[in-house]
Amino acid sequence: MTNQSPTKKRYNILALIFGTVVINYLDRTNISVAASAISESLELSTVQMGLIFSAFGWTYVALQIPGGLIVDKIRLRVLYAIMLFCWSASTLLQGFVNSFAVLLGLRASIGVFEAPSYPANNAIVTKWFPEEERASAIAIYTSGQFIGLAFLFPLLAFIQDKLGWRGLLVISGVIGIIWAFVWYFTYRDPDTHKTVNKEELAHIQKGGGLVAISKKNTEKEKFNWSDLAEAFKHPKLWGVYLGQFCVGSVSIFFLTWFPTYLVEYRGLDFIKSGFLTSLPFLTAFCGVLLSGFTSDYLIKKGKTKEFARKTPVLIGLLLSTTIIGANFTDSIFYIILFLAIAFFGNGLASITWVFVSLLAPKRLVGLIGGVFNLAGGLSAVVVPFVIGILVKDGDFSPALYFIGAMTLIGFFSFLFIVGKVKRVDEI
Repeated sequence: MTNQSPTKKRYNILALIFGTVVINYLDRTNISVAASAISESLELSTVQMGLIFSAFGWTYVALQIPGGLIVDKIRLRVLYAIMLFCWSASTLLQGFVNSFAVLLGLRASIGVFEAPSYPANNAIVTKWFPEEERASAIAIYTSGQFIGLAFLFPLLAFIQDKLGWRGLLVISGVIGIIWAFVWYFTYRDPDTHKTVNKEELAHIQKGGGLVAISKKNTEKEKFNWSDLAEAFKHPKLWGVYLGQFCVGSVSIFFLTWFPTYLVEYRGLDFIKSGFLTSLPFLTAFCGVLLSGFTSDYLIKKGKTKEFARKTPVLIGLLLSTTIIGANFTDSIFYIILFLAIAFFGNGLASITWVFVSLLAPKRLVGLIGGVFNLAGGLSAVVVPFVIGILVKDGDFSPALYFIGAMTLIGFFSFLFIVGKVKRVDEI
């Protein structure tokens, strides 16, 4: 009997995660497209809009550690379907609000239900992909947040122009609810997937993929406080936590205040801003794919993990400092150019999830992923609100200086605190 060629089912799973990330970020960021209309309709101040933007982050951050623990305990097929349905229902309900308080509560509820999503994504890739393919896989699904929004921003602006901000939020919610059923009937773990062959499983496992970790095949473990303490004992992990906060700070600006910046502070009309908003997202998409595939290529060529994984992140963070250049020009062309370069750099730096797979103790990948995403999620709490305060007098330049400073802090964190890239030993 001849050996079969390995199947490629892991790429089908990757496509499923990609689609889910697009939905995830659609429901996080449609509020930024609708922001000007909502602010006018509900008579909200810039500080109140800052609170609306950051409300998602409050609960998202608060539940990252519980979310990571849940990922380690509940089957991802079931967990993700429930999350998708619930956060999409909250998105839909936003289309019917008439008060600041209700809108604030619904935005916070989306953070509740999306909290385990990125730890889940990382756990899925850790199961389905060998280590040498993992940065590319992370880059591909992460690119969903950029390419999806690059094409969606003009479409969302068009939908709002025709149906209003309420119609925009309702349609966004319906799309996510449909996708929840798609996920449930499609996703399986590698060792329970009916059409993946043993050759592909062997390829994944030989390369360090955790294919054998299936909830039905493992004993249920009780939560142990020492596991949580483990997540905070290691300087390397603190380095990636701080670095992820800084990478997230750039992303959050583009996902929240960027359209408002173009419309209210740079005087663009709403439809034109929708198209110009898409350009930095396209460059970020190119950046994250270039980063992931280059990083894996360097690994295959025998470069150290430290060089292959950290170099794109460090270069990306330095490029992100160019966001400050927008403060020194009134030309829309150059404003978009500086912002596009900055977001390209953010894309390069967005493979940071690979450090969770490489540094975390194997049995705590979900938990460490939760803490890591908590750090990134803190940027969603802090940055929108800080920007709301910085721009309340009508000058947006302090906000861009603030974002530029965050990128430099992230650069030094990855360079000096993370150090050599190797899995930490449990203390």
